[in-house]
Amino acid sequence: MLRIGLTGGIGCGKSTVSLLFEQLGVPILDADEISHQLVQIGQPALETIRDIFGSEMLLENGALNRVALKNLIFENSLAKKQLESILHPLIFQEICYQNDLLTAPYCIVSVPLLFETHSESLVNRILVVNCDEETQIERVTKRDNLPLKQIQSILATQVSATFRQNHADDIIENSKNNALAEQVKKLHNFYLSLSPL
Repeated sequence: MLRIGLTGGIGCGKSTVSLLFEQLGVPILDADEISHQLVQIGQPALETIRDIFGSEMLLENGALNRVALKNLIFENSLAKKQLESILHPLIFQEICYQNDLLTAPYCIVSVPLLFETHSESLVNRILVVNCDEETQIERVTKRDNLPLKQIQSILATQVSATFRQNHADDIIENSKNNALAEQVKKLHNFYLSLSPL
């Protein structure tokens, strides 16, 4: 099966693009969703996070304290690397497992940090959702209510838009007033034509 890796910087509109592909009947394998499932109560990854980072990473009911964990990895690059070493292999293992169950002509594998985690080998083609930095900041401010400094710090940890564009097979432009649905439909037909099924 043809695997299309969907990626892009924070606030570029990956979720919206995923949804448009999903509405066309395309299966979506989402690394963020899988990551959330892996840290539910009773999952081994959650126990590993508690063992390494301490019980303050859990809420009273035993669920992951997302705020505490986010603050920790935001301030501590070593902790961030440790967390990635726990979760990334499990996420990619689950993506491969779910992919093997699919029978569609192609699927979208949404990995926000595809380049940063050197996961290009997971996919056959790379689709980058691109927009200007001003729009990214505007969207993330509205969506996550984060201070500008924190958004700029997140942007600094991601590869540049230029890098993404230079390493993309396909690009969707999603700054203001781009005909997003039309771009997705055009790529959908193109991917169907490439599919071995």
